[in-house]
Amino acid sequence: MNTMNQDITILAIESSCDETAAAVVRNGREVLSNVIYSQIDLHTLYGGVVPEIASRKHIEKINQVVTGALTDAKLSLNEIDAVAVTYGPGLVGALLVGVSAAKGIAFGAGKPLVGVNHIEGHVAANYITNPDLEPPFLCLIVSGGHTHLVMVEDYATFRVLGRTRDDAAGEAFDKVARAIGLGYPGGPKIDRAAKEGNPDAIVFPKTKIEGAPYDFSFSGLKSAVLNYINHANMSGETFRKEDLAASFQKNVVEALVSRAMLAAEEFHMPGIALAGGVASNSALRAAMDQACKERGLKFYRPDPILCTDNAAMIGAAGYYEYLRCREEGHFSGWNLNAVPGLKLGER
Repeated sequence: MNTMNQDITILAIESSCDETAAAVVRNGREVLSNVIYSQIDLHTLYGGVVPEIASRKHIEKINQVVTGALTDAKLSLNEIDAVAVTYGPGLVGALLVGVSAAKGIAFGAGKPLVGVNHIEGHVAANYITNPDLEPPFLCLIVSGGHTHLVMVEDYATFRVLGRTRDDAAGEAFDKVARAIGLGYPGGPKIDRAAKEGNPDAIVFPKTKIEGAPYDFSFSGLKSAVLNYINHANMSGETFRKEDLAASFQKNVVEALVSRAMLAAEEFHMPGIALAGGVASNSALRAAMDQACKERGLKFYRPDPILCTDNAAMIGAAGYYEYLRCREEGHFSGWNLNAVPGLKLGER
């Protein structure tokens, strides 16, 4: 925490995938501005993110979003205490655009540079929406690239209890949505279609990993969905896309919620937080809320705008990383590089 009782204002930059974003965040909780340029319409044409196109678009938009964030916050660079930037994990070309911009801005303005782990940013989004939230707590991180069940022991200390062995949950959503003709991005489209479907129409297999009760696996479920579609097409049977979407989503949600509740019980956690793009899924939010109420647990989730990639969450995580760096007497160096495979908790 901030032991010097002075406001710390962070300019944050995020460019790990297909959102070019900048934000100004004060003391890790107060968002003064949050500017996001989404490339989603561009990548929808290709059915997914094209790394080369994403990188080029970041180059076009990065200065624009940074200027917009400072303008919206009514602050100049002189009034910023540090520049925080996502340096991993993510697409290497996309990350390099943000890291290069942040280095230039920090160097030119004479401000400290703070490298931030993108996954820690997703966790930190909860501090913005829930100002009373402090570690320790359990966090279920569910996105297109990551599915982790994590004990947040302190602001910069994470203990990974479980992770996916294959596909991330969000990745499975995208692949299934593509297979049933819903298109990209898969998560929101499956969510919408499932509202019109019967979640008990099709029973898909549940995957449990021997000796790893908190680990996830979604490739078997994805294969089961594809096999179901192929069998129906070959035999001339029809099915409702909405029923398939609802049945698939129910399976994913049950896998996520059951493991989170098991961990909360074993480790006596007072509360559980959701994080990542799939944290905005309405069925997951409702099921987690219900399960937490039944067990007397507090349930935290970020506002939907803070679930998908954004720079406000990087500013929140960057604040706590800034305090840690200041205490240790060194910030990120000018040799900070993109680390596309960065793991949670790595420095």
